[in-house]
Amino acid sequence: MFATTEGTDRYQKRLAGGAQSGHFRRLGDLYVSSIGLGTYLGNSDSSTDRLYQQSIIRAVELGCNVLDTAINYRCQRSERLIGQALSWLAREGKLQRNEVIVSTKGGFLPYDEAPPPDAWAFIQENFITPGIFSPQEIVAGCHCITPRYIQNQLDQSLKNLGLSCIDIYYLHNPETQLEEISREEFVQRIRSAFEVLEESVRLGKIRMYGTATWEGYRRAPSIRGYLSLEKMVELAREVGGEGHHFKVIQLPYNLAMPEAFVSKTQRIGELEMSLLDAARHLGIYVMASASVNQRHLTKDLSQHVREVFPGLETDAQRAIQFVRSTPGMGTALVGMKQVAHVEENLRVARMPMTDQEQVLKLFTK
Repeated sequence: MFATTEGTDRYQKRLAGGAQSGHFRRLGDLYVSSIGLGTYLGNSDSSTDRLYQQSIIRAVELGCNVLDTAINYRCQRSERLIGQALSWLAREGKLQRNEVIVSTKGGFLPYDEAPPPDAWAFIQENFITPGIFSPQEIVAGCHCITPRYIQNQLDQSLKNLGLSCIDIYYLHNPETQLEEISREEFVQRIRSAFEVLEESVRLGKIRMYGTATWEGYRRAPSIRGYLSLEKMVELAREVGGEGHHFKVIQLPYNLAMPEAFVSKTQRIGELEMSLLDAARHLGIYVMASASVNQRHLTKDLSQHVREVFPGLETDAQRAIQFVRSTPGMGTALVGMKQVAHVEENLRVARMPMTDQEQVLKLFTK
């Protein structure tokens, strides 16, 4: 099972009384909430697992149907707790699998349950000795996107999540590769990874794929780790044809990191434009990570920001409203492992979008 038009439409209609028009957006034929729950932060322990499980359950009840994780988050524990939470919700009749969008990522080398005492020995035992990759195929001591490794990680993620199909699978921070290899080699590695992912769609293991980045799409083209969205789509088209499944990207976007909206880092043909404009032109859905900048934007925002977003109670809500109201932005991902924060943040879903002219006031004196 996976997210479907019927399921996500059922979900958004069930939640219609508690959400304003505009809270649910369209990702292809899916109805996707404008606020998603991320699972990056926190200790690798059972108490944090329990907090996240409670938060996921409450978030689903309040209108969040996007759950985001990565295999390396909290030593695979974040994937596993999402699977446990989804199983509980299904047993209790609170959620059907086809109502929720689950995304995860592969690329970084994950530990298992807790950091090992000897990281290199762990890597040798679990990856090098079994022949999943060679030492020459990892970069920065922590990152790999070779076909066999991506397939291995995808299969492990399916097991961790307890799912037969993942809705969105991202290559995680692929720009990390450019720290050590040439751009020509990078392009070949991305093409090979996309071949694996297109085949995984055909096999029913994933529904679509993309790239989750930190700096790549925000950097200037002259900087080594720069990523061109046009080039990524071109590679996907070479591999999968016009019906390719490269459909989503993820990058940091918040009040302190607004480059995706304000910086012309991308080029489509001869035209320079922002990442969000490029994504809109290419038909790519955008997920914003770090929407509250890992809690740094949850307090002490300026009076100017508060005036632009009236009717909200907290700075965290204002930061989230900025992200979800930015033209071209799809979903604001927020790390939430406290039920109180879930309830605070999801109250934003009851608010109409702030209009574009108001948002633009943040960038004018």
